[in-house]
Amino acid sequence: MAWEYTEKTKQLFMDAVQGKPGTHMGEIENPDGLGEHGSIACGDALRFTFRVRRHPTDPTQDVITEARYLTFGCTSAIAASEALCKIIEGNHYTPIQALEVKNQDIVDYLDGLPEAKIHCSVMGAEALQAAIFNWAQKRGVDLKELGLDVSTEEQEEGRIVCKCFGLSEPYIRRKIKELKLGTIAEITNAIKAGGACMSCHHQPGGLQDLLDDIWGTKVSELKSAPGMPAPREELELSPYQFGKQVEKIVGEYVRPMLQKDGGDIEIVDIKDHVVYCRLGGACATCAAAGKTLKVFVETTLKDRVDDRIRVIAV
Repeated sequence: MAWEYTEKTKQLFMDAVQGKPGTHMGEIENPDGLGEHGSIACGDALRFTFRVRRHPTDPTQDVITEARYLTFGCTSAIAASEALCKIIEGNHYTPIQALEVKNQDIVDYLDGLPEAKIHCSVMGAEALQAAIFNWAQKRGVDLKELGLDVSTEEQEEGRIVCKCFGLSEPYIRRKIKELKLGTIAEITNAIKAGGACMSCHHQPGGLQDLLDDIWGTKVSELKSAPGMPAPREELELSPYQFGKQVEKIVGEYVRPMLQKDGGDIEIVDIKDHVVYCRLGGACATCAAAGKTLKVFVETTLKDRVDDRIRVIAV
């Protein structure tokens, strides 16, 4: 499925992939705060690190001076992570102030995200929260004493509701309330729960039961779910259609972008959802060739054709 991104989202993504000055993709060595969110197995994972300028007497007045991220996510995950870093650095936030950054702030910074990609902004906000908890432990700051609730251990402690993405009941309940989610489709769009096998939708103690318990059965029944993802088989392309779509995106978008920097790309073969490619021109000898294939080519094809695609260099 192709997603319609804002110009700001696309620009932030391209700048990050190309490693332009002022972008934040990477990792800080020996960071003051480190947090992770998501699952590499499901394709969305984010590691967030930051460094602070330490206050000599009051650690709550430390100021974040540098923020970095590593993500295995899509265009929106990279752009949302860039937005998060820019918001924090640009406002010279303390870690305590940075806790006030919500996923909606990230969405607003990007001038909007497709509904099905809102979970990317949530992922960034959650990784930031985990990094701040890590900073607080290192600096001896008691967040609970400050009246701040950072629920970093709820995933381990709670009953797993969505087994595909390993999401627990306490976490899902918190996000339903925090983001005012009223349907299963909204939950899936925001945090991915229920987006794979869908077995947790209506099973006892599943997503619908949580919605009914939090908002009341009548409220959840009144809300429609036009964004509900269709079963996988209804969205399936034939092998021929799949191949033509890959060729179209590579020819109309990927190749022109690489050629701007003197590079090129050739599709060697396509088997199932694996696309075998060979980089040419300047890209063939570039030290960042692997990053180009994984972060730019694969991400673009996942966004515009099918999120199961893997790109392999030959």
